[in-house]
Amino acid sequence: MNDCYVVYILKCSDDTLYTGITNDLYKRLLMHGQGKASKYTRCRLPVQLAYVEGDYTKGQALSREKAIKKLNRQKKLTLCAASEGICI
Repeated sequence: MNDCYVVYILKCSDDTLYTGITNDLYKRLLMHGQGKASKYTRCRLPVQLAYVEGDYTKGQALSREKAIKKLNRQKKLTLCAASEGICI
């Protein structure tokens, strides 16, 4: 099992943002696309990867995910735009 986790943000078809973690981004994105990864994104397909940051342990990724989820929408968009990661 891969011990390297990433935190990602998806842009949903209704223009909402979803934040999650995974240790296999490619597989997780496929699952999101099939409507099998998250109840939230299932009814908001298609989704698009907007941001990713990584190289975390699972605990670090969970903490970072929690911190990002506390941000308001504008701050999340600013995070995406200001990073060197994948952005909207």
